Amino acid sequence: MYQRYIAAAVAEALTDTPVILVNGARQTGKSTFCHQLTVSGAFSGQMVTLDDPTVLNAAQTDPTGFLLDLGNHIIIDEIQRVPELFLSIKKLVDENRKERRYILTGSSDVMILPKVADSLAGRIEIHKLWPLSQTELSGSTSTFLQTLVQPDGRYESRKTKWEHIVQSIKTGGYPEAVLRSTETRRDRWFESYLTAVLQKDIRELSNIEGLVQLPNILHLLATRAGSTINFSDIARLAGVKNTTFQRYMALLEHVFLLAKLPAWTPNAEGQFVKSPKVFLNDTGLLCHLMGESAESLLRNRTTAGLFFENFVTLEILKQLSWNDLSLKAYHFSMHSGAEVDLVLEDRKKQLYGIEIKSKASVTIDDFKGLKRLAALAGKKFQKGIVLYTGDQVISFGDAFKAVPAGNLW
Repeated sequence: MYQRYIAAAVAEALTDTPVILVNGARQTGKSTFCHQLTVSGAFSGQMVTLDDPTVLNAAQTDPTGFLLDLGNHIIIDEIQRVPELFLSIKKLVDENRKERRYILTGSSDVMILPKVADSLAGRIEIHKLWPLSQTELSGSTSTFLQTLVQPDGRYESRKTKWEHIVQSIKTGGYPEAVLRSTETRRDRWFESYLTAVLQKDIRELSNIEGLVQLPNILHLLATRAGSTINFSDIARLAGVKNTTFQRYMALLEHVFLLAKLPAWTPNAEGQFVKSPKVFLNDTGLLCHLMGESAESLLRNRTTAGLFFENFVTLEILKQLSWNDLSLKAYHFSMHSGAEVDLVLEDRKKQLYGIEIKSKASVTIDDFKGLKRLAALAGKKFQKGIVLYTGDQVISFGDAFKAVPAGNLW
C-alpha cells in the first residue's frame, strides 16, 4: 500500500468537521485510502459501498434508517449513487454535530447535483484524491512549493535521467496500472478502464444513451492537453453541436478525467486569453489515448513536451491538494503570444510563475513569458522559474531561475 499524503489533512478535518468528502476518478484508490484511515486509527466506524446492490437498495428505500442502523461513524463509498442520502446526513448532523462523523467517497462530482452543495454548506470539507504522485510512489517528500514561496528559498541541483522521467510519464499514477509489469498490460488496463467509465459511470450520471461520440471527443481533447480549448473547433471535428460538445466535456470533468486550469488575467480587457487550459488527469492515460510508447517519447523530446507539461502540472496540482499554502493555480496567456504554463497565486495575490520545458538546457528566451507576466503584475510578482530536465540551478536575474524538474519529487 502507498501512503496517501492527503491523509493528514483528512485526519485533521475529522476533529471539527462532521462530513468529509473524498472524491476523485474511479480507481484512484479512494476505498483503499478509507481503509487505511481505519487501520491507522484516524477513523473508527463501519464502511459500506453503494456498489453493492443490497446496500444500494437499502439506502434508496430508507436513507435515514439506513444511516441510523450503521451508527454515528460511517464511511460510505460511491455516495453519488444515492444523492438522497445527503438530506438525511444533514438532518442527522444537525441533531448531533459533535458526535457524528461521515466520510463519503465519490467517483463523480456530487457537489454539482441540485441542492447537495446547499444542504451541506458549513458541514462538509472536500478533499480530492488524484492518481498517485511521484512522491507517493517513492515514499519521498517534496519541499518544492515551500521553497517556491519562501523569499530566500533555494532549490538544489539535481540529476534526473530523462529515461526515468519518460517511464514515469508512461506509467502514470493509477495504482492498478502502476502494478502492471509491461506497457502492453497497462494499455489493456487503460482500455478496460475507459470502457467502464465512459459506458457505465457517465451513462448513469447523464441518464442518456447517445454517448457514442465520447471516446472520440476524449481523444481530441488528449491531443490538445495543455492547450486552451476552442470549443467550436473540437465540436466540428467530432461531428457534434457546440452545445453537445460542451455537455460531453462537462461530463468528463464530472468523473474527474479532465482537469481545467483557469486563466489568470489582470484588470484589463482584450489582449488576454481567458479560456482555461485542459489536462488529462493522468499521463499514463494520456499516453494510452495518444498511442505513445516510452520508446517514441525517448526518440523525440519535442513531441514529449506535451506529455511532460501535463506530467509536471499534475504533480504540482497533486501537491497543492495536501499542502496548506492556499495557492491557487492558473495559466497566463496573451493573444500576442506571451504565455506562462503555470501561475500560482497566494491569498495576498502574490504571483509565482512556472514555465515547463522538456529540454535539457535553458536560454534567456525561455523567460520571455515570465518577464511579461512580471511586468504586468508589478510588485505582486515574486518569482519566475523554468522547470527543465537539466541538472543545474541557474540564475537569470534576481527573480528568475532555471530549476531541475527533479526538485518536484
